[in-house]
Amino acid sequence: MTLPVLGVATNLINFDQISDWILEKNRDIEIQDFIVARQLDAMSDDVINGYKKRLENHSGRVGIHGPFINLDITAVDPEIGAVTTKRLLQGLDACEKLGATHMVVHSPFSAWLSLNELNMPDIKRQMFEAAQDILTPCLKRCDEIGCMMVLENIDDTNPMLRSDLVQSFKSDLFKLSIDTGHAQLSHANNNAPAVVDFIISAGELLGHIHLQDVDGYADRHWHPGEGIIPWAPVFNELSKIDANPRLILEPKDRYDQLPQCVNRLEEQGLAQ
Repeated sequence: MTLPVLGVATNLINFDQISDWILEKNRDIEIQDFIVARQLDAMSDDVINGYKKRLENHSGRVGIHGPFINLDITAVDPEIGAVTTKRLLQGLDACEKLGATHMVVHSPFSAWLSLNELNMPDIKRQMFEAAQDILTPCLKRCDEIGCMMVLENIDDTNPMLRSDLVQSFKSDLFKLSIDTGHAQLSHANNNAPAVVDFIISAGELLGHIHLQDVDGYADRHWHPGEGIIPWAPVFNELSKIDANPRLILEPKDRYDQLPQCVNRLEEQGLAQ
C-alpha cells in the first residue's frame, strides 16, 4: 500500500524552515497569510511574489485558508452577509494570483444548533437560505478560477449539518473539510461523534483535512502523536472512503520538527 504524502499549512515567515522538506516530495501546501481582513485589504505583492518564487519548482497542489474572523457564512442579516461575501471573494482573488485550487472556509454550526434543530426548525432553514445568498457568488468565482471551497468543522457536533449544506449547492467545487483537532474537542466536550465518524460521514464529499492533535481541552494544534487522537484508526478510515482529500498538517509552531513527526508516522505505516 502506498502511504499518503502529507502536506502542510504555513505562512511565508515559516515557509523557509521547511522548504527543502516540502519540495523534496512536492507536498501540498496551504497558505495561511490571508486569514484576517487587514491582510486581504493590503494584499501584498511581496507575499504573492514571495510564494511564487519559492514554489517555482513545486508541482504539488496549493491552497489557502480563507478569511474567517468575525465572518458568518450563514448570517441572516443581509448587510453582514454582504461583508462575508466580500471577504471570501477577496480570498479567492488571492487564490487566483497564487494559482491556488482550494480555499478553506469555517463552519457556522454549533452544539446549540444541533440540540435545537428539531426544537427550532426555522433556524436551520434560515441559515441555509442565507448561505445560498452569501456563497453562490463565491462558487461562481471558484468556477472561473478552477478553485474549490472546503467547509471546515469548528464547533460542529453533528457532522451531517455541513454535509447537508454542501450538498444543497449541488456543486463539485464545494466539499467538506475535517479538522481532526476540532472534531476531537467536540467529541471530548460536547458528546459529538469521534474523529473517525466525522470521516465516515463525510465520505466522497471529503476534499480536505487539517491534521492536528489536541489534549481534549483546547485547540492545541500539536503535531500528530502528541495528543490523544488515535491516528491509526484515522488513517485507516481515510483509506476506505471514496475520496482523495488533501491531507494538510496544521501545526501551531515548531515547523522545523515536522519532518521528525512525519518520520514517526511513516515508521507506523500511516503516512509519509
